[in-house]
Amino acid sequence: MCGIAGYVAPSGMDAAAPALREMARRIAHRGPDGEGFLEQDVGDGRHRVGLAHRRLAIIDLATGQQPMGNEDGRVQIVFNGEIYNFASLRRELIALGHQFTTASDTETIVHAWEAWGTGCVDRLEGMFAFAIWDADRQRLFLARDRFGKKPLFLAQHAGALVFASEIKSVLAWPGLPDEIDQDALWHYFEYRYVPGPSTLWRGVRKLPPGSWLLWEPGGMRQHRYWLPADASAPASPPPLDPVAAYLRELERAVADRMVSDVPFGAFLSGGLDSSAVVALMTRHASAPVRTFAVGFAESAYSELPHARAVARAFGTEHHELVIEPRHLAEHLGRLARFRDAPMTSTADVPIHLLSLQAAQSVKMVLTGEGSDETLGGYPKHRAECHAAAWQRLPLWLRQDVVEPLAAALPARWRRVQTAVVTLGIEDFRTRMPRWFGAIDAYERTALLALQPAAMPADDTPFSARKDAGALRRALFFDQTSWLPDNLLERGDRMTMAASIEARMPFMDHRLAALAASLPDAWRIRGGITKRVLREGMQRVLPPAILARPKVGFRVPVDLWLRGPLRDFLHDHLASPGSRTRCYYRPAALDRVLAEHDSGRRNHENLLWCLLNLEVWHRACRPGPADSAADNARGAGMENA
Repeated sequence: MCGIAGYVAPSGMDAAAPALREMARRIAHRGPDGEGFLEQDVGDGRHRVGLAHRRLAIIDLATGQQPMGNEDGRVQIVFNGEIYNFASLRRELIALGHQFTTASDTETIVHAWEAWGTGCVDRLEGMFAFAIWDADRQRLFLARDRFGKKPLFLAQHAGALVFASEIKSVLAWPGLPDEIDQDALWHYFEYRYVPGPSTLWRGVRKLPPGSWLLWEPGGMRQHRYWLPADASAPASPPPLDPVAAYLRELERAVADRMVSDVPFGAFLSGGLDSSAVVALMTRHASAPVRTFAVGFAESAYSELPHARAVARAFGTEHHELVIEPRHLAEHLGRLARFRDAPMTSTADVPIHLLSLQAAQSVKMVLTGEGSDETLGGYPKHRAECHAAAWQRLPLWLRQDVVEPLAAALPARWRRVQTAVVTLGIEDFRTRMPRWFGAIDAYERTALLALQPAAMPADDTPFSARKDAGALRRALFFDQTSWLPDNLLERGDRMTMAASIEARMPFMDHRLAALAASLPDAWRIRGGITKRVLREGMQRVLPPAILARPKVGFRVPVDLWLRGPLRDFLHDHLASPGSRTRCYYRPAALDRVLAEHDSGRRNHENLLWCLLNLEVWHRACRPGPADSAADNARGAGMENA
């Protein structure tokens, strides 16, 4: 787990070498254990290539320094991530005649490139973003793992291609504008995050998950080498015993991710997913597993008692952290600089503070992300199974009878209210963001003074075949948009800001493919979500954990924004010093604040988006999209 950066640029650019070192400095938190650089001329005589690496040592502590080369040094790599099947690949490559000088998984990728070219990514199992420079072939090869667990950002400027693990590193390149992309800003309000390949920074984009990019002196091309199996209906019959097969693959995925030369542990919420991971870890650990849990003083939101029960059941070395409102006010600005984007999830600060606590005793943790998005764990997944039937009801019945009745229900029926309104949206692309509390088109028009943007450039999240079924289409959206552009970005930045690595067994692509091969009833049946996992854990986890309803990682932001964080909220959104108030229609914004303050409506999702957009503006100071005067400010990123 590390940070990478680099460029290929026209020769004779004197600023390239110092820019490369600044790019590495800005991601030093991702790799505090060392750094390395490579710069050389391209054979065409017109370009120069540079690679930079910041290392967080997890495997092969003695000889894993990067950039790392092949036998003659003509192929060089910088790599961020872990390859879990590197030992078997290493044996295969040795049989083909390749010679290894380290015990690192990094060197395996180098020789895999030599043996299989761009097809090397199809053989890699793990999480990764890497850049390979092949001097003989005059090729720069960039690749990202299937689900997008590891980030890779790109920019093109004045004939140069620049890449890095984080946006702040890309923005160190001379002359690259630090301006807002207004189209992406509109999508931020639509989704509560920016769907790829866009970012909020104009000219900076993401290499999509499961994709590679190949640069040669004559040009470059990009290719998507993998899509989740939920893009279509199952193509093969399920195993005879789906529960046993799934549990076997999950245990294999957990064991693979426990390979480490440094101490490691697990984040434990007390829910089904993280509890399953911890339970399976104990089968392969030689000492008590270290577990880390976060909670709140507000008992209705805190899962600490459940995590404590799981820790007792499996004899873990357990650590707890309680988050208070002041932690959000104290850390949001600093974390906005780490993330290079607004904190789209209320869980960012708790996850980062838990990572800081964990970093005192471990350098790597296993987590439960990805189970909901591959097995159907959210309430929306149950609801999507009934979308077609709901939309066949007469429009008058839905809009004139059911929706007003639902709107009159008390706040505790919020999920029902959301489902009634959202299921009535017939356009799939419009419906998906609404499940996570994004504001609808009417509300955006009423609130925002911005002009609507074009649709996202990449429509991959909506390209699942319609005959795949409603559940699979929703899961495909989650796996290609919600996960990589929101949850996985959060996990990567908040853990790496604390210089620790997070590994996610449920994001194993073989495990996800097995889940996708099962009939839908093995994911959701009779209102029971993640059925195959629940049945697999019946003899493993305490019954109370299996019986718990899905609660998610809830932070009491609705209460805090009315109470201890009210002044913080109003200072950022309603004061004369607000940098974003010009985005909104003043009367509409004041109404939203007043409704939330009084308790008449709960606007926590909307207000969290607005607040963190303002925090991001203050912390990172992006220039306006329509002004060229501030292009060179570059600013606000130096201390990230």
